[in-house]
Amino acid sequence: MARKVITVLTDDLDGGKADRTVEFSLDGVAYTIDVSDENAGVLRKALDPFINAGRRLGRSGGDAGRSVRRATGPATPGMNREQNRAIREWAVSNGYKISERGRIPVEVVEAYKNR
Repeated sequence: MARKVITVLTDDLDGGKADRTVEFSLDGVAYTIDVSDENAGVLRKALDPFINAGRRLGRSGGDAGRSVRRATGPATPGMNREQNRAIREWAVSNGYKISERGRIPVEVVEAYKNR
């Protein structure tokens, strides 16, 4: 027996035909929305000033609607204990509140690199 599955996208904004699914995130929450090419352009144009002024964190994966945790990032390749110790000492001396163990927040590592 053969089965044929047809997926029809409906624009979540206006109920018309959707051409694509767009993914975005805000405040640590990932969203998906089915939209026409025209509405995708409207969304991108509306977000452009914020995207251009912001810092890119990279692509986030995972399921739609799942909360994305960004307080800390993955371990940076090549980081060793001496580097971590130096970053922690620098962070404390520069007013960052940081634990003595565990991952170092990405913001702290970036600030250390850009000092």
